[in-house]
Amino acid sequence: MVGGRRFRPGGGFGRQLDEYETRVGVVPSPESPAASHGLVDSAVYLRGHRFASPSGLAETYRCLQEQDDAMAWIGLYRPDIEQITSLAREFRLHDLAVEDAINAHQRPKLERYGHTLFVVLRAARYDDLREEVEFSELHLFIGPGFVVTVRHGEAPDLAAVRRRMETEAQMLARGPEAVLYAILDQVVDGYAPVVAGLENDIDEIETQVFGGDPNASRRIYGLSREVIQFQRAARPLLSVLDALAVGAGSASADEELRRYLRDVTDHLTQVVERVDGFRHLLQNILTVNATLVSQQQNEEMRSLTAASYSQNEELKKVSSWAAILFAPTLIGTVYGMNFVHMPELNWRFGYLFALLLMLLVCGTLYVIFKRRGWL
Repeated sequence: MVGGRRFRPGGGFGRQLDEYETRVGVVPSPESPAASHGLVDSAVYLRGHRFASPSGLAETYRCLQEQDDAMAWIGLYRPDIEQITSLAREFRLHDLAVEDAINAHQRPKLERYGHTLFVVLRAARYDDLREEVEFSELHLFIGPGFVVTVRHGEAPDLAAVRRRMETEAQMLARGPEAVLYAILDQVVDGYAPVVAGLENDIDEIETQVFGGDPNASRRIYGLSREVIQFQRAARPLLSVLDALAVGAGSASADEELRRYLRDVTDHLTQVVERVDGFRHLLQNILTVNATLVSQQQNEEMRSLTAASYSQNEELKKVSSWAAILFAPTLIGTVYGMNFVHMPELNWRFGYLFALLLMLLVCGTLYVIFKRRGWL
């Protein structure tokens, strides 16, 4: 608070803070217990060893001021606006980078603002229960003597990265670039279970398609979207790693770190190639599924046509016999009216004539229907 008013940086960042407060509600004061909810872990390292474990950002700043060669590693999880403002003011973070960290929904990228690097990573995690891929965003501010990580999701497990680095003091002593490498390595390693999960899903889809499952098309479409999102998370990271490997991250980055980064690049390249293969394979499976569905529909149409033809043939036979039997019925009905002035009633051969007439009409109709193939 400055003069009773909340501190507001100038430019677009100030507008972003206003919008952020509108979305999340009233910003807690520094004394509020909720003000430190975004701080997961904060540590100050000296020559690769944990020197102090501050309980808040202000204490972290004091430790850095007391030790010239110290490095602070601050881990945040969905931080509140006061913490973002404090970090931006203390480490002189650029407004545009802070805006991206607040808004999230960024693609993987690396940008340099003076002596500070801003890195955006997209981590992925495969949910075995739902058989879905979950994506989360991670922002890193790398500068002289500090590393700030801002997580907007559950992955990656940065606590595991911190524990690993704290057991490798020699690597951690290399500075913020070593922490960046470790986090990149963790993100890329996290892609491996996702690739395995997607591969298993594709195998299941192939079984569904050739098994005639009607829900296969819906699952193919959903999996294709996940693969596309995975491509958008992994492929841009290649350019980030390439830039870091050639020294874009820091002019003082040593050759050993570059070797480690090139190893991460090799692993990521394999992931990207496999994911590209998944996308082409899903397109082929979708085409095959469409072909099989079309063939099934054609078979059903042929079956319906055959059934309709058979019904028509039966109807012809029934109609033919009905017409043949109708003729004697008609003749018998006429002669059964017993009118007085019917010449055939008193004729000796009238009965025989009626029978012969019935046989003649029925025989004629039978011959006609037989020639037409109705009988």
